[in-house]
Amino acid sequence: MKEKYYITTAIAYTSRKPHIGNTYEIVLTDAIARYKRQRGYDVFFLTGTDEHGQKIGEAAAEAGITPQQYVDNVAGEIKTIWDLMGASYDHFIRTTDDYHVKSVQKIFNKLYEQGDIYKGEYEGWYCVPCESFFTKTQLVDGCCPDCGREVKTTKEEAYFFKMSKYQDRLMQYIEDNPDFIQPESRKKEMVNNFLKPGLQDLCVSRTSFDWGIPVTFDDGHVIYVWIDALSNYITALGYEPDAQGELYKKYWPADVHIIGKDILRFHTIYWPIMLMALGEPLPKQIFGHPWLLAGVDKISKSRGNAIYADDLVNLFGVDAVRYYLLCEMPYAQDGTISYENIISRYNTDLANVLGNLVNRTVAMQQKYFGGVIQAPVAGDFDEELQACALETAKLCAEKMDGFKTAEALAEIMNLARRSNKYIDETLPWALAKDESQKARLGGVLYNLLESIRFLAVLLSPFMPETAEAMFKQIGTTEDSFDSLASFGGMKPGASVGTPEPLFARLDEKKLLEEIAKMQPAAPKQEEKKEEVKESAAISIEDFAKLDLKVGLVVASERVEGADKLLVSQIKIGDEVRQIVSGIAKAYSPEELVGKKVVVLTNLKPVKLRGVLSEGMILAAADKKGLTLLTVDQDMPEGTPIS
Repeated sequence: MKEKYYITTAIAYTSRKPHIGNTYEIVLTDAIARYKRQRGYDVFFLTGTDEHGQKIGEAAAEAGITPQQYVDNVAGEIKTIWDLMGASYDHFIRTTDDYHVKSVQKIFNKLYEQGDIYKGEYEGWYCVPCESFFTKTQLVDGCCPDCGREVKTTKEEAYFFKMSKYQDRLMQYIEDNPDFIQPESRKKEMVNNFLKPGLQDLCVSRTSFDWGIPVTFDDGHVIYVWIDALSNYITALGYEPDAQGELYKKYWPADVHIIGKDILRFHTIYWPIMLMALGEPLPKQIFGHPWLLAGVDKISKSRGNAIYADDLVNLFGVDAVRYYLLCEMPYAQDGTISYENIISRYNTDLANVLGNLVNRTVAMQQKYFGGVIQAPVAGDFDEELQACALETAKLCAEKMDGFKTAEALAEIMNLARRSNKYIDETLPWALAKDESQKARLGGVLYNLLESIRFLAVLLSPFMPETAEAMFKQIGTTEDSFDSLASFGGMKPGASVGTPEPLFARLDEKKLLEEIAKMQPAAPKQEEKKEEVKESAAISIEDFAKLDLKVGLVVASERVEGADKLLVSQIKIGDEVRQIVSGIAKAYSPEELVGKKVVVLTNLKPVKLRGVLSEGMILAAADKKGLTLLTVDQDMPEGTPIS
């Protein structure tokens, strides 16, 4: 019997079309769900829409339609985008679904009947966009502490949930289950900022608007967002307080809720306490992912910097957009997006590294052997490639088990680079000129095809369409993760398919000009400006602004068309940064890999020769040459330098 795995996204709010920052979450969750299925789990993947609240009622009135018509339109748009991005969800819940409405009413009634909900009056400050109440001391410069917008004074009759009753129990649970809230920094934030200062009772009904689930025993009250929206994770499985459906019995508790860091408080404090009050098990883990930023700003329509998934797909294709989102977002820090960065990643990783590897390997197999796969013949450099493939599969699994998709993709691309290097080492076109080396040529191409098979299997959760195309081109259906336990899954005597480019290289200048015509306000990243500054004394405060850390170089290659530049993937703690350095005259890519270097991590990202650089490696230089600043090998990557 397969082990179950229940994974969810936060349900998307139906106030407007989701931008690419919202879309990141569904792509991340889908990659994890696909990976778990690949590992043999019985996965249930839930997503959906949150459709009640004052903001939606106001938006519907402004549009001149009913709230139900409004949410039907937006929910349809959200589902269309989720489907476009290849989301393999098992159920799409809407909080206007009849079964959800009835279950939420029963949940509210139970909490009221057992004394956890009581009637009172609320007076304070309310943020409509965030749908949150605040005390005056919680405001920041008189505005919402979460979004910075204007708040309104509110006084109304309401029901309240006794949060403080369960505070100590939740604190103990978090202490007993150290992995409950991830990343670790998010847990510290919740405990120190919210739990330790003490919880206030939570407003769980409203009377100032009527677009919500009615309280059955008190006309005029609608159930507020927390009980309504958060309960979706169990109502989708058929939960009711007096009866649990088969899906609920099978899949609850959830293995992980994937949510944005901005709604962590609701999921790690409000939701667990509600479950405790209901007498139900808590989810095993809650992962608060970072934000995707345009420059230094959070993406939002109101800021005028919104980028939408369907527009990006029209420009780059689904898998290229999925790849960018998953490789560009660090584990615990915010990621960035711009059209220039997407094009750079597309050309560097997908066209030059991955696409080129597959295309020329399959083309050589067709050219030299009529497409028929030959038996492997051992030779120089084979063991290194095979070891890299096997180690990549192991590392990728470790990273994905910890939701570190960017690091997993960095390992996968490192295997693709190593495979390209293997071509340069073995020179198959030279072997083809010598008839006595034909068997060895067949062995070289076999190893390359097998390495590509490893890549296709590993890429399947991230880029499913691309992986399928790779399997087709190399002529195999051996796509299970278990098949990566050994190197040798390709079958001699089988035939490869027709070589077709996976990713055609993009003309950056031409494409950016087209984008500018379509979206004049498209966010752009400033090019680096060279400045010559005189040496001057600085204060210790100035030095403290530099964020210097130990970094481990996990991959490196030359920048095409630049004699002095290397582009390296550098592991810094829980993330991998791409950094371009002018050190190619002093170091080869192979020499750089494995070194622990000093990295300036808070340098503004720039593009050098069209390649994104997210930091700086420190080095010393004189007339004799250049030397990197390195640290002792036992110093962990990510260690701060002061």
